[in-house]
Amino acid sequence: MTFSVVARDPTTGDLGVAAQSKFLAVGAAVIHAAGGVGAIATQARANLSYGPRGLTLLQAGATAALAVEALVGSDPLADRRQVGIVDASGRVAAHTGGGCSDWAGHLVGDGFSCQGNILVSRATLESMAATMSDRLDLPLPERLVAALAVGQAAGGDARGQESAGLLVVRPGGGYGGQSDRLMDLRIDDHPSPIAELDRLVALHRRYFDRPSENELVRIDRTLGAEIAERLARATGIAVDAEDPEALWTRLERWAGRENLEERMVRRGAIDQTVLGVLRELTDR
Repeated sequence: MTFSVVARDPTTGDLGVAAQSKFLAVGAAVIHAAGGVGAIATQARANLSYGPRGLTLLQAGATAALAVEALVGSDPLADRRQVGIVDASGRVAAHTGGGCSDWAGHLVGDGFSCQGNILVSRATLESMAATMSDRLDLPLPERLVAALAVGQAAGGDARGQESAGLLVVRPGGGYGGQSDRLMDLRIDDHPSPIAELDRLVALHRRYFDRPSENELVRIDRTLGAEIAERLARATGIAVDAEDPEALWTRLERWAGRENLEERMVRRGAIDQTVLGVLRELTDR
């Protein structure tokens, strides 16, 4: 009743896993990952210990194949389990027990594995694998969600939709650089969970992406005057546009209130997304 994909981004080294299921809160059960270690999807009468145990094996130096072998080999119900693993080097392995409900199977590709059970047909995994192979232009989170979307369009879970989850990890990639959770999103109960997950990915980008230098605009005198005027309108507090320190402090406080603090990366320059949100809010 679940289909999922695990993958490593060949450019960034990011690791990720995404899943959809006619099951409440699939993300809480199926998806597991650790930055610089690996990503795991455990499903089909899911043995939830596969997640932490598998990551421990990978951390200790096991390859994806050895981790799958160890997990399945110690499980008396392995015939009813399904698991896909990608390690930090992009090696992948998967297992689909012969007792999993039809249609069930997995497809392993270059740096990814797609797996599913109680599917309408094999076409779900074929569509997902094609997207994972062909859409390398997409960042890993968007590529994983795109794979879920095409898998659903090809039939998906034979019982329908309910929940979806996405976890992408990178050492130091989380909020404030204090964790490895670059993107950790859950849709626990929704009639269109994959579409909703896609919407949340876009929101996550808006709030938490750290801008590159070419996305920053220097706050010169003209722009400073505009920002000061708009901040006064947005907060009800006047700020002296001729005082760069005071202006930056007020802008930083407003950005924090709007959950845009991760985009405030260089004093004296404003991210275009932050500027766009300020203009949007004050033009209403």
